[in-house]
Amino acid sequence: MNRPTLKIAVLLVFSLGLLAKAVAADAPAPVEKYTKDGPFSRDTVVELARQLAKKPYQPLDEPLPPVLDDITYNEYSDIHFNPDKAIWAKEGLPYQLQFFMRGLYFKAPVEVAIVDNGQAKHVPFDPKMFTTGKVMSKPLPAQDIGFSGIRLHAPFITNYYDEVAVFQGASNFRSLGKGQNYGLSARGLAIKTADPQGEEFPAFRAFWIQKPSKESNSILVYALLDSPSTTGAYRFTVRPGENTVMDVEVTLFPRVDMDKVGLAPESSMYMFSMNDRRNADDYRPAVHDSDGLLILNGKGERLWRPLSNPNSLQLSAFEDTAPMGFGLMQRDRNFNDYQDLGNHFEKRPSLWVEPVGNWGKGSVNLIEIPSQSEIHDNIIAYWNPKDTLKAGSEYSYAYRLSWGTEPLSRAVRVVATRSGRADIKGPTPDRLYVVDYQETQPASVSLPKAVVSASAGTVSDVTVQPNPNVQGYRVTFKFHPADAKVSELRLELKFDDGRQAETWLSRWVSNS
Repeated sequence: MNRPTLKIAVLLVFSLGLLAKAVAADAPAPVEKYTKDGPFSRDTVVELARQLAKKPYQPLDEPLPPVLDDITYNEYSDIHFNPDKAIWAKEGLPYQLQFFMRGLYFKAPVEVAIVDNGQAKHVPFDPKMFTTGKVMSKPLPAQDIGFSGIRLHAPFITNYYDEVAVFQGASNFRSLGKGQNYGLSARGLAIKTADPQGEEFPAFRAFWIQKPSKESNSILVYALLDSPSTTGAYRFTVRPGENTVMDVEVTLFPRVDMDKVGLAPESSMYMFSMNDRRNADDYRPAVHDSDGLLILNGKGERLWRPLSNPNSLQLSAFEDTAPMGFGLMQRDRNFNDYQDLGNHFEKRPSLWVEPVGNWGKGSVNLIEIPSQSEIHDNIIAYWNPKDTLKAGSEYSYAYRLSWGTEPLSRAVRVVATRSGRADIKGPTPDRLYVVDYQETQPASVSLPKAVVSASAGTVSDVTVQPNPNVQGYRVTFKFHPADAKVSELRLELKFDDGRQAETWLSRWVSNS
């Protein structure tokens, strides 16, 4: 399994400039604000968030010492946490806790405390926790400057304590399943995403980690979130495994009315695939951490939306009531899908969100950002409640995150989407779409019927044929844009025996 790299989301780069103002001057030891030594319960962080929301927002202004403020990429990469200094490293527990240094893209400080027997104890920064090589030759600061994030380790593959979760950068965090590599990320909250006036980036300011027992198969992480619009108390129950599961409990305390808020947000990268290579000049067949958005809506319908790397920012909203699940999936699981010996995109996790309770009316929002760089996240998905979250109120949500493979289903599922020019006539050529479906049950005796529609333009030449290569079916059709600039395409498979198939959705956008 690979180690985490300095992969920075497109929007996160801007957030760090808003959330941390580093100055080139010697800094006194920061004042401890939240992780004070003393009694702790599951209500402690909730009460901290409640009281913090009653005060005006104060941006983080914890200056870094010059040695870290002016650090280069190579110098920062030469700083490593010493595993021998990990929390619980000598106690034979099923988990260990390590820390990240502040600096470079991660200048904002976070406080950390360990909770044991109902008591919290602040963890001060200690330069002896870290080692440096030949590139970073300058001494690390001695004062308690805090950390930029935390990472959890557990021996869920071998006896080696490998990484199972990382919390670093604003409210970003990520995990993975057994045998996988890091890929997409989650966030604590999304606010004003893709808003013309600019996005707001909440940040986790402090973490409390519950000391596990020797028999524990999970570990508890509490986090305090803060931003100009809201505060929040988070409780993560992390269970590593074939799929690493996180049960998330959230209480939000808005400072202002919020109508552009995203619950359970995910961020990923999609550059190109066989669905659309118009902007790709690359030896690899595909490059992406996720290839589609899967939704299980409140009516039990499974929707599959292949991702795209558009020429201009695209927002899609899938309205729903009481959603049962959604997430960014990585379905291409073979090396030949990518031919990349270094990145192994076939080992990137999918992330499935399963709401607990009734989330009411709203929409699953998908944002696709134009990108020419695979080191940047350009895909965002989240749940947007229909009702405004009112200032001075409290809102509680719960959901489960599953990092690894996608949720099992007996529905016939989409396993590949391909498209290309259908002819060379006219300024806007027709498009040919090829969609492969895979059976999860014994194949149907008769071929299903394909029903294809377009919100603009016309569809023709719809065919369905067996595809034994995927143990399913291949649907092909032509789309004629005519004068359309945008068209929403929809494909449904209808079976005589009533078996369910995913509904395929796609957006066509003119390049002219």
